[in-house]
Amino acid sequence: MLFGLEHVRIEPGNTAFTPLDFYDYPISHSLLSVVGWSGGFAIVYYMFQRYRRGAWVIGAAVLSHWVLDFITHRPDLPLVPGSASSLGLGLWNSVSATLVLEGGLVVAGLALYLRSTKASDRTGRYSFWFLIAFLVIIYVANRFAPLPRNEDAIAITALLLWLLVPWGYWIDRHRRLTGKPVPQD
Repeated sequence: MLFGLEHVRIEPGNTAFTPLDFYDYPISHSLLSVVGWSGGFAIVYYMFQRYRRGAWVIGAAVLSHWVLDFITHRPDLPLVPGSASSLGLGLWNSVSATLVLEGGLVVAGLALYLRSTKASDRTGRYSFWFLIAFLVIIYVANRFAPLPRNEDAIAITALLLWLLVPWGYWIDRHRRLTGKPVPQD
């Protein structure tokens, strides 16, 4: 969006949950592109880690973004870049269903992560919960705050949210797996 390759516009009422009209984003959200991103991330991970199962998990995690978008978005997800055919089930047309499903997924993910890891120090304990609180605040603000001023503000916010990736990585370095060790390839 920052480079003008993809576009979104602010359109109150576009769905009940979000006022954003994602009308042109074939690079980041077409099914074909996401399959490419998924494979690319898996390959890069494998090149550095030489861990086949981890590469498959990374690839599946990236692909899951499209699957979850398919559930939430109205039919605006292109199959291939430039395609007139778009998909989406439209969960965002119901605020209550969106809050229940998205909240449930977050709680399930947290439970799985907390069952699988344990803090190895204070950073792993307190920073983890600070990140969770920050994510909840962002989610609530995204739903109830005033509309963004313009599309550039949306793009800049999305770019800043990428800082959550190294933050999560840093926290994860301060947690350890519980239970059986994961076998290496």
